Amino acid sequence: MKNMKEFSLISHDMVPQHIILPDNEVTKVLKEYDVDKEQLPKIKITDPVSMEIGAEVGDVVKVIRESPTAGEAVIYRLVIE
Repeated sequence: MKNMKEFSLISHDMVPQHIILPDNEVTKVLKEYDVDKEQLPKIKITDPVSMEIGAEVGDVVKVIRESPTAGEAVIYRLVIE
């Protein structure tokens, strides 16, 4: 068997950037969109990207995707069990 390099999902071109937000930024985002944390789209703690970035249940992850029309699309996701 060949010696395989460890594969990093977050360094792949097709995986958008995922950033765990600090609490002060979470507060700003929730206020800006006038939502509760539980109203955000969800991402499971077992999602490979969640695991790679070290997310914990209750964290809010900012996902930044390249968009051909908007240039950049940003969404926020709540990490759940």
